[in-house]
Amino acid sequence: MHILIVAPEQIPVPGSGSVEICILAIARQLARNHRVTIISKRSPTLPNQSLNGNMVIIRVPSGSTKTYISSVLHYMNGRKYDVIQVDNRPHYMARIKQAFPRTPVTLFLHSLTFVPKDRGIASCLKKADLIIANSSSLKEKLAKRFPDSSKKIKKVELGVDISRFRVASEMEKVTTRRKYLGSHPFTILFVGRVIPRKGVPILIEAASLIRRSIPVHIIIAGSGTSAYMKRLKLQAYRMGVPITFIGKKPHSTIHKIYRLADCFVCPSQKHEAFGLVNVEAMASGIPVIASRNGGIQEIVQHGHNGYLVDQYHHPQQFASYLLKLATDKSLRERLGANGRSDVLQHFTWSRTAAKLASLYRNLQV
Repeated sequence: MHILIVAPEQIPVPGSGSVEICILAIARQLARNHRVTIISKRSPTLPNQSLNGNMVIIRVPSGSTKTYISSVLHYMNGRKYDVIQVDNRPHYMARIKQAFPRTPVTLFLHSLTFVPKDRGIASCLKKADLIIANSSSLKEKLAKRFPDSSKKIKKVELGVDISRFRVASEMEKVTTRRKYLGSHPFTILFVGRVIPRKGVPILIEAASLIRRSIPVHIIIAGSGTSAYMKRLKLQAYRMGVPITFIGKKPHSTIHKIYRLADCFVCPSQKHEAFGLVNVEAMASGIPVIASRNGGIQEIVQHGHNGYLVDQYHHPQQFASYLLKLATDKSLRERLGANGRSDVLQHFTWSRTAAKLASLYRNLQV
């Protein structure tokens, strides 16, 4: 098949946004057996066209949604594809389907952000030949929100690069920790956007509850507004919690940051469609403590590869599980090993691509 993937207009591919990370990883796997073209936004730091085996990335002018979709359609004019996949943009998908009525056009949704419940979006979704959701939770919410399109929603879980995200050697751990920490307290890692819905204040509170029992240190890998970051630093200072903000790291090197951690915490306060960072932590052999919401609970199995927090708007349960892991190294190792095994079975990019290819082949019939 020749598969076209249309990326959103905000971040070029490759890029550090979660959607762009997924697009590139899936495309690389699909390109082992198919021709893949990615259309992405133009960037001054990237060539207008990149070729890698069966995969080509075409970068077109953006600047606004109107400019971008016009650029996409201009490039597509006169070309033929077996399947067209549009990520996270229902309006683009509908425009492309209108221009290519005889070609199967799919919409790959990574969250609920761009599909609010309104007539315009519902009308767009009706035009899709297939809608991909990255978790059962997202699939169920979409089906409830858009019942007329529910029968064409399929689930395809995301994955992780298991060669980069792996269990680190003791030497790798020591080297990485020496760079960022110096000492070796129980280290808690958070990776992601530093915004209120991600729950970093809850994590700081939880750490403050256990710091008198055991030395702890929080590492925050991600960025937010200067005002919000200042507020978090002040909170940690007032609560006496050692915390290091290392900023947003390129995804090409983020796997090294997981080597810092004794455990990974995902205290999300609102629905998470999937939660890719949890899979990355598990692939790295690190136990996860996460909010029991959305697709996270399809990844983290309570007591098996980590712990799920029911009362995730409060710090007490997070603190309880943190203390449990902090005082039992063998438990950390067992949960971490289980997480790595679960990823190898269920959350690899090759598995994601194989599921997608199977669905797309069926559209050809």
